[in-house]
Amino acid sequence: MSLERINPPGLSPAGGFSHAVAATGSRLVFLAGQTALDADGKVTGDGLVEQFETALTNLLAALAAAGGTPHDLARVTVYATDVADYRRHAGALGRVWHRLAGRDYPAMAVIGAVRLWDEQALVELDGVAVLP
Repeated sequence: MSLERINPPGLSPAGGFSHAVAATGSRLVFLAGQTALDADGKVTGDGLVEQFETALTNLLAALAAAGGTPHDLARVTVYATDVADYRRHAGALGRVWHRLAGRDYPAMAVIGAVRLWDEQALVELDGVAVLP
């Protein structure tokens, strides 16, 4: 299995994402949207950064249960209820990503959402991984 991260020089610099990811492997894992839910199904964390950390931890736990690692992520979509707030916290969110998932970035998008399934949730992440 391999993931090739592609960032063409003619596009804007890829900071915190890859413009494209070419995947070669034998097993696709589709990761359901994860919010800051704890084991009891309650949203934890009052702020975006804290909720992002829990949501990413949950996403990576699901990936690990399927036999994958953060390096196997080919695509992650972030749904944020306040994109301006997400942009304001981009540095802190990037530090959380580096600590939990490393510096191999998947193809990513941030999409503004009026509301998420869990009413108190500020952010949700889903993804696709390619495993050997």
